[in-house]
This record gives sequence, C-alpha cells and structure tokens, in this order.
Amino acid sequence: MMKVLFVGVGSIGTRHLKNLHFVAKERGISLSVTALRSSDRELPAQTRALIDRQIKTLDDTVYDLAFITNPTTLHRQALSDLKGKVKFYFIEKPIFEDCIYDIDALGLNAKNAYVACPMRYTAAYMTLKRLLKSEKVYSVRIICSSYLPGWRPNIDYRKNYSAIRELGGGVTIDLIHELDYMTDLFGFPLESCNFRGTYSDLEITSDDLSVYIARYRDKICEVHLDYFGREYRRTCEVFTKDGTYEAEFGKGSVKLPSGEIINCNEDANERFIREMRNVLDIMDGRAENINDVYRANMVLALTLGKEA
Repeated sequence: MMKVLFVGVGSIGTRHLKNLHFVAKERGISLSVTALRSSDRELPAQTRALIDRQIKTLDDTVYDLAFITNPTTLHRQALSDLKGKVKFYFIEKPIFEDCIYDIDALGLNAKNAYVACPMRYTAAYMTLKRLLKSEKVYSVRIICSSYLPGWRPNIDYRKNYSAIRELGGGVTIDLIHELDYMTDLFGFPLESCNFRGTYSDLEITSDDLSVYIARYRDKICEVHLDYFGREYRRTCEVFTKDGTYEAEFGKGSVKLPSGEIINCNEDANERFIREMRNVLDIMDGRAENINDVYRANMVLALTLGKEA
C-alpha cells in the first residue's frame, strides 16, 4: 500500500490525483490517499471518491509520496512542515516563488524530490529534442503568448493566482516551462538579460510580459512570454546549419527544414500521464531524476535573473 499525501487539491492537484490513480491501476499499486486542506470548500464527488481521508493538520503518518500542489508561495512552508514525514516529493512548478531558500535545510535532495516539467513530456518536444541531437544550432526563438482571461473561462481571471503578484503570479515564473526546456535542450547560458513588467490593459498586479536574451558560446536564444496574446502561440524555432526546425506545441507538430511536418498531436493529458509514470520510476530507482530540486532552483534563478 502506497501512502500518498496531497497538499492542495485545486485544478492541477486534481489532475495529478486522477493520473496517479490511473498509473497505479496500470501497475497494480494500491493507494491510500490523504488530502491536507486549508479550505472548507466541498470537493466534487469525483475527486472525493479518489481520496481516503481529508485532514486539516498533520499527524504522525509517514508518507511514501507527497504532492505539493498548493500555491507557489506556500511551497516552502509546506515542505518545512513535512520534513521527516515524506520519503519522496512531487513539487509542482515552480519550486518556490524565489530562489533564496535553503534546499538542504528543508530535507530535500537530488534523490527524494522531483519538480514538475510536463512540457518535456509532450510528443512534440521529445521529437524536437531527438531531431536536434546531431544539428549545429545558431539561434533559437521561443514564444509563449496567450490570453490570461481565456485560460479558465469560468473563473474571473483577476482572482486567479496568475494575476496576483503576491501569490507568485506573473508570466516570468508562471511560464517557467519555456526556460526549463531551453536549458534542457541547450544547457544553461553564459549570461542572460530579462525585461519584464505590466504593459497591457489586463486588471492584474503581476507582470504580463517577460522577454529574455540568453547568450551561449555558440548561439543566442530569445524567449518571449506574455499574458495578452489573443491567438495562442507556443512555439520553438531553432535555426540550424541545415535549416529551421519549428515545434508548435499548441498544434502538436514539428516542421523540418525540408518543409515536412511531423504530426505529434495528442490529448493534452498524455504528457502528465508520461510524467507520472516517470515519477514512479524515479521513486523505484528505475529512472533518472531529470528535474531535481537543485536544477529546478537554478532554472528559477535564471528566470528571476538571480544567483541560485
């Protein structure tokens, strides 16, 4: 019986909860799931059915796996409270709202914690990474442009954490996926600069535009992130010696220099299923931890323009 704790069961926590049950069933793993909640809001019936007990305060239970899926600004406190009570952590991205915290003091290390990076599990990304292995890259242009009010149509965008600076919102760390996969593809840059701020008419206190230039020894990467693009664009253009590769993550495709398009379209949840399978493999020592807490904190530092 695997004892699992969820700290936060909002939209992303609920997704991970459902996917954990799905993968556990695949593998014949029995689960005992506890939800640590601060809210009195009643959970939907489908979600309640996947949880064995709900608690307000921690007891002496030691958990095999804990999902830290509460707001980013609460991650550090949750990890501090759980120190010594959890064997392995799944921490939702970004790891923290700032890169200033002592990871070792929280009882975290490269073997007992994984930080979410679902973009790297998309079929389009995995295809692009495979194709670039033998290519000489000159420059890269990464764009993630979307309209924040359209993210969750049934929720007032102004009340979502993404819109509120104090809750860790803003494109700079909300869309940390782009810098995460940039560093996975090409490593960490020699230097980078970032300009960010609030420029649109959206009623938010967080930054809605963040632009990076990252310099490598042999290439330059440009990264554009915004909350106000009316047409959803999530692309990575890679300019190489042999031509340009373009991954369109929204459409699920990769265009080759020849003009050929590889169709990688799939259900959006597939990336999360792959990630969940990999996390259980990491726990069992059958897979490498591709995004441990130290690496995730270095990406956060790069995102914020700070030293880790």
